[in-house]
Amino acid sequence: MNIALIGFMGTGKSSVGRELADELGYSFVDLDQEIVKHEGQEIPQLFATAGEDYFREVETEVTKKVAAKDKQVIATGGGVVLKEENLEALRSNGTLILLTATPEEILRRTSQDGDRPLLEVDGPLAKIEELLTERKEKYDCTPYQIDTTGLSLIEVVEEIIEQLEL
Repeated sequence: MNIALIGFMGTGKSSVGRELADELGYSFVDLDQEIVKHEGQEIPQLFATAGEDYFREVETEVTKKVAAKDKQVIATGGGVVLKEENLEALRSNGTLILLTATPEEILRRTSQDGDRPLLEVDGPLAKIEELLTERKEKYDCTPYQIDTTGLSLIEVVEEIIEQLEL
């Protein structure tokens, strides 16, 4: 069984995923890094050269490949929920956990990171709010949800373990 962390960028999927994997003795897989390996270029360059549609196709291919393995904590990209087949692949061998945070906290966490192509706009807080609204129904696909705002890494990991009764 895998544990797949879903949620918007900046909610802590990668940081929490690494810590959770260590705690459980699972492998940690960052889907975005797997995409970088698969494509041989960083995600912002992939968006710039091939576009978001191509990126989403590759994301689905990589998601299916990763989801087929076992005993992993998988940190997904924020948009993995946009395709139902990604969620089906992740659910087929695991449990989904949604990590959330307030738009202001997401902006704070991502503001120093130049590798967020969807936030390279005027008014990134408004863009975050818009994307969260657009994706809300998709993100609400699991009963396991944790607001990471104001929580430490360890507190989030403990909450996941408690919710999943591991």
